[in-house]
Amino acid sequence: MSFYSSENPRFDRFVLGNAPVKQIATGFDWVEGPVWFGDANCLLFSDIPNNRIMRWIPGEGDSTFRQPSNYANGHTRDQQGRLISCEHGTRRVTRTEHDGSITVIADSYGGKPLNSPNDVVVKSDGTVWFSDPHYGIKTDYEGYRAEQENPCVVYRVLPETGAIEVMVDDMNCPNGLAFSPDETKLYVADTGRMFSNDEQHIRVYDCDNEGMLSNSRVFHKIDRGCSDGFRIDADGNLWSSAADGVHCISPEGDRLGRILVPEVVSNVCFGGRAKHQLFITATTSVYMITLNRTGVQAP
Repeated sequence: MSFYSSENPRFDRFVLGNAPVKQIATGFDWVEGPVWFGDANCLLFSDIPNNRIMRWIPGEGDSTFRQPSNYANGHTRDQQGRLISCEHGTRRVTRTEHDGSITVIADSYGGKPLNSPNDVVVKSDGTVWFSDPHYGIKTDYEGYRAEQENPCVVYRVLPETGAIEVMVDDMNCPNGLAFSPDETKLYVADTGRMFSNDEQHIRVYDCDNEGMLSNSRVFHKIDRGCSDGFRIDADGNLWSSAADGVHCISPEGDRLGRILVPEVVSNVCFGGRAKHQLFITATTSVYMITLNRTGVQAP
C-alpha cells in the first residue's frame, strides 16, 4: 500500500518515493502541538491527558521535557525563539523565557477566565494569535471541568501593551490557525462545539497591514474526519490533519493529495535542517515524513 494518495500532478512533486512515513515515538494517549526547535535539534509536543510536554531528538528518541505541563496543548515560537504554549489546566497562554521562567501572556478577557487556549501563532509584528475553544473545560480528560465564561473565539495579544482583542467571533469552536506566507490571509479551523453536530470546516480571512480581518469565508471542508491543526508551506499550501492522515490543500482551496497515517492526526509542523520534514502528531504516536517542500512558521 502506498503511503500517499495523489489527486493532482502538483502533489507528485511534493512527495519523495523513497522517503516513507516513519513512526518516531509512541505510547501516548493524545498527542498535539508539535513545534520544531532547530537551534536545539529537537521536536516538542504535548501528551495532553498525561499532563506533559515531550521532547524528541533525532538519534536519541523521546523524553519528558516538562511535567506537569498544565495540560498544555498547542505551541509555537516567537521571533526570539521562545516557546509559546496554550495551557488547558490554567486556562492561559504562556511564554517560556530563555532562563526557563514562565511569563503569562493571557489568562482572561473582560475580567473572566479564558476557556482553554488551544492553538497559537505569532505574527511577524510580534502579535500573538490564539484560539480559545471550550474543549479543555468540558471534561476532566484534557484539563479540569469548569464553567465556560467567555465565548469561543480567536484572540490577538498586542506585544507593546499586553492588550487582548477578539479577532474572530463567527465560529462555533475555533481550533487550529495559521497565516499565509505573506500574512495576508489567516486560516482557522472550526471543529464545532463538543457533544454537538456543528459543521466542521476551515475558514479563511483577509488580513490587512494592521492585522484587521475581513471577508470571512469557507476555505475547505475535510471529507475524512475534520481539520484540527495545520501548517503552511512556503508556496502557501495548507497541510491539515484529518482522520486518515494529512491532507494537502492548495491556496485555492483544492485538495492536492493525502499523506496516509494509520492513526487519527491532530496536528503537524515543519522542521528538520531545511524545514523539509513534516512532523505529525496522531493519537498515540508521532510520525515524520521528508518532503520536497519547505515549511514556514518553523524557526
